[in-house]
Amino acid sequence: MCIKNYKSILWMTLGLGLLGTAGSFIAQYGYGLNPCPLCIFQRVSVMGVAIFSIIALLFPIRRWMSRVLTGIWVSIPAVFGWGVAVRQLYLQSLPKDQVPACGPGLNFMVQTMPFTDMISKVLTGSGECAEVQKFWAVPLPIWSIVLFSCVLLLLWWGVYRTRNH
Repeated sequence: MCIKNYKSILWMTLGLGLLGTAGSFIAQYGYGLNPCPLCIFQRVSVMGVAIFSIIALLFPIRRWMSRVLTGIWVSIPAVFGWGVAVRQLYLQSLPKDQVPACGPGLNFMVQTMPFTDMISKVLTGSGECAEVQKFWAVPLPIWSIVLFSCVLLLLWWGVYRTRNH
């Protein structure tokens, strides 16, 4: 693959972010798959990849250090989303007797809990997050892990590839 500059990589991460965002809404509204709180966090992370990529595209990226900083910037939501997807996959792999009890809905938690408590409660997971929903016979968290891994590999491959330019 011949990449002339790092902005091409950012356009690709933007495309992946938009594709993942569209896919999450299609899964919800087109296929009727209702997202759990961890799914919502993954959706927000995918949107974050797209938004952070757009912001990064607005700045000149001529020096290697600016590419490294841009890579870190766009990696933040990707790493967070990857971790949330791995957590959800772990919850889905638990035996039924070890699955946490269902908690309140995300809307309720947002309205009634302090922000840090709400984040902690969602990341702990609940029974609804352990329900396995599949798209093309693949559990949804695996799709997220693949998407976030592609974003991270693209970003850091681009930083490595353009290190001498």
